[in-house]
Amino acid sequence: MSRKPVIIERDKWASDKRLWRGRFEGKDIGTDVTVLFFATEEVGQGPRWHSHPYDEVFIVRFGQALFTIGEEKIKAKAGDILLAPAEVPHKFENLGPGLLETTDIHLNDRRIQTDLEDPEHA
Repeated sequence: MSRKPVIIERDKWASDKRLWRGRFEGKDIGTDVTVLFFATEEVGQGPRWHSHPYDEVFIVRFGQALFTIGEEKIKAKAGDILLAPAEVPHKFENLGPGLLETTDIHLNDRRIQTDLEDPEHA
C-alpha cells in the first residue's frame, strides 16, 4: 500500500515568523517521528530539566549550547548531533554569543514530556 506525500506549510507549524521555532507531531502526518524546532538569541535560555519515555535526537544547527543529559554536561556546537536516551532527564541552554538553533527529533508519533524540578534553578 503506497502513501501519498505530505506537506506542512510553515504557518501551520512555526510559532515565530523569523526564527525556526515550532513543531509538528508525527501522528498528524502518519509517521512515528515528532520534530521540534528550537531557536533563541538569549544566552542562558533553553528547555528546562525534563524527560521523555522515548529517545530524543538533537541536531545543533547554529550556535553553541550546553547540554545536560543525565549526569553528563556536553558543550555542543553547530553540526553536532546528540542523543538523550529514553527516560534520561535532560536540558540545554544557549551559550552564545548570538543565535542557538536546534532541530529536536522525538522518536514517537507525539510529544510526551515530564517536566522535572531542576535543582540548579529551584
